[in-house]
This record gives sequence, C-alpha cells and structure tokens, in this order.
Amino acid sequence: MQILVLNGSPRPNGNTKDMVEAFRGGAVSAGHRVDVVDVCRLKISGCLACEYCHTKGRGVCVQKDDMQQIYDLLKETEMLVLASPIYYHGISGQLKCVIDRFYSAAYPSKPPKLKKAAMILSSGDANMYDGAMFSFQGDFLDYLGLENMGVYTAHGAENGSKKKLEELCAFGESLK
Repeated sequence: MQILVLNGSPRPNGNTKDMVEAFRGGAVSAGHRVDVVDVCRLKISGCLACEYCHTKGRGVCVQKDDMQQIYDLLKETEMLVLASPIYYHGISGQLKCVIDRFYSAAYPSKPPKLKKAAMILSSGDANMYDGAMFSFQGDFLDYLGLENMGVYTAHGAENGSKKKLEELCAFGESLK
C-alpha cells in the first residue's frame, strides 16, 4: 500500500517526528511504501477561497507553491496519515493550511486511490484532542468517505515512551 504521512510538527526531532518514524518503520517492514512530508519545511500558503479550482481550474489550485508536491503524491496515495502536535486543541497551523488546500484535491472527487486515513497526535495533556478529532471526522472520514484506521495519541510522559513507539510500530506492521 502507498501511504502518505503529513507531519505537521515544526520540530524536526520532536515527539511527533518520533511517533511518525515508529509508524513508518513498522509499515515499511510490512512491505508498504511510506512517504513522509514535513509540511513545516515547505512553503505552502493557505487557501485563497478564490474558487478557481471549482470553476476554471477543474480541480487544480491556482496557487503554485510547494503544495504541488503533496498533490502529486496524493495521486497514488491509498492511505493518508495526519500527524501533529496539539496547539490550542487542534492541529498545527502549517498542517491546517495543507488540509484547507485539499479543497481543490477533492474536487470534483477525492483522489481515486485514497481509501484510508489515520491520525497521530502528541500533546501535553490527555484532554486536548477535540479540535483535531472534529477535523479528522468531518474532513476525512465523513466528507471524503475514508476508512478510519485509527487515532493514536501520546500525552505527557507517554511522549517518546518505548510503549507508545512500539504501539505505533505495531500499527504500521498491522496494515493490510
């Protein structure tokens, strides 16, 4: 399976990155191809709400920035994994810009091979996930009709723990 992980953490060696790498290692060992995109290292602007993609562009965004790399990967992606630290009960702003730009990628229909989605979240507190979960449920499971492959969270001392990283590795290994 072709898996795309969108890592929304601005920290190149933080807890979210460790979780992504544990998942990636498990998925690769099970024979999957995994592309990890560190969205905070790219220059991706927010959606302009210009409607070009839904009119003249017929699904193509008018903006020509680093989001093109993600659009290209989405053409072959079968499973999408959103990974982010939690800021103000939601995903990072950088990842939110990418998600908003899915507006053109999902028109007139979602990427043809995309069938599954999962989420990996890191926070300081266990009660911080509502905003991220709302977006995941509404934008990906409901709107795009993707199969929920799970939400994996780590908070406080769980971040970086051997047990949590093994759980994410096992999740990657278990994918069919």
